[in-house]
Amino acid sequence: MTVTTDQQAEFERASSGVFVEEDLAKDRAALGRLVANRQQEYLSTAAPEAIRNFAHSYGDDNPLFCDPGHGETSRWGGQIAPPIMAAVLNAPLLGDKDPLAKGGSYRGIHAFVSGGTWTWYRPVRPGDTVYSLSGLESVETKQSEFAGSSVIRVLRDIKVNQRAEVVGVYRTLVIYTERKKARDKGKYTEIPAPSWDDARLAALDETYAAETRQGRARLMWEDVEVGQAMGAKAKGPLTTTDMVIFHAGGYGFVPYGLKTGRRGWENRQRIPAFYVKNEYGVPDVAQRVHWDNAWAQAIGNPRAYDYGVLRECWLHHFLTDWAGDDGWVERQHDEIRKFNYQGDAQVLGGEVTGKRVEDGRALVEVAVWARNQRDEETARGAATIALPSREHGLPVLPAVPAELSRAATAVMARHGELLRERRAR
Repeated sequence: MTVTTDQQAEFERASSGVFVEEDLAKDRAALGRLVANRQQEYLSTAAPEAIRNFAHSYGDDNPLFCDPGHGETSRWGGQIAPPIMAAVLNAPLLGDKDPLAKGGSYRGIHAFVSGGTWTWYRPVRPGDTVYSLSGLESVETKQSEFAGSSVIRVLRDIKVNQRAEVVGVYRTLVIYTERKKARDKGKYTEIPAPSWDDARLAALDETYAAETRQGRARLMWEDVEVGQAMGAKAKGPLTTTDMVIFHAGGYGFVPYGLKTGRRGWENRQRIPAFYVKNEYGVPDVAQRVHWDNAWAQAIGNPRAYDYGVLRECWLHHFLTDWAGDDGWVERQHDEIRKFNYQGDAQVLGGEVTGKRVEDGRALVEVAVWARNQRDEETARGAATIALPSREHGLPVLPAVPAELSRAATAVMARHGELLRERRAR
């Protein structure tokens, strides 16, 4: 696509944002403060169809998540959501305001989800509404190969259901970079565009065709050995369609949001720096780096690229397929190492790195990774999975730490108080 002079000028304007000390000062003041998350996500309640559609949005057709009838005959007694669905569910939680907890706004600065760590304590079931108690856990500055100076934030979300039960805790690593410096540095601009002929596609298709799912067949802890390979799973080649499907399945991208019509206009008044004119002179979301090659190139990339959260979901798909219906992924840590550009394919793999029994739960440790067609590792991770055991039986869900349970109980009680006050007005 040819970039016009007007569009080039618009890209120059939109990529001129710089770090300001005020944002860092606000972040430092916000450290350690947890507040009720008032954001309305695209989805807040896990309807059966929403669970199925979310799983499908990253290519997961596990009947435990997608077929209520299958779930009814499982150990769970009904359909459950992929645990990572808690990341995209959020209903507004009423709570006492804390202006210091907001942190910096980083207007005009580009943000990348660079990884995260999940701990899951219980499944999300149909009808569950999920709320978040959120805060900034850490902030630091460092030099980035991609864009020079960067700010690295770790955001913490305690995910709670309507019964004040802690579903899980999500720590997200987000890197903020100045768009202009990333463009000028041009580290990734020379990566060649992939070209897929029929033979190369057929080889990738063979990986798809050979994929397996543990399903109802129990993977017993005693039968797992350290060093054991976990198989392979294909993803891609990446297309704009993948981005559309991921959003349609529930990835809403708050607090910025994707909105249309009058709601889009209102959003543009609220956060004008989030909008960059396209080739027609129409303001469109800066987030379109995930499907607009020209805008992605304007900030230093060769092509549009995926979401870090999407690759987290891909790794989760790999883990839950391997664990089977009776297993439970307790912890997932992942790191996004390189960009996954349009046209790139990934093959996921993993191996068992350890096994132990802890509090009567039979656990295995695994390492997982994703590699593209250039044989580059684009993501890596580690997970703890509870498996059925001949000696210890089916996995018992991990206990929620007492301080998390107290926080969840207190915040949901306050939510109820404020809701009653609102309805009484």
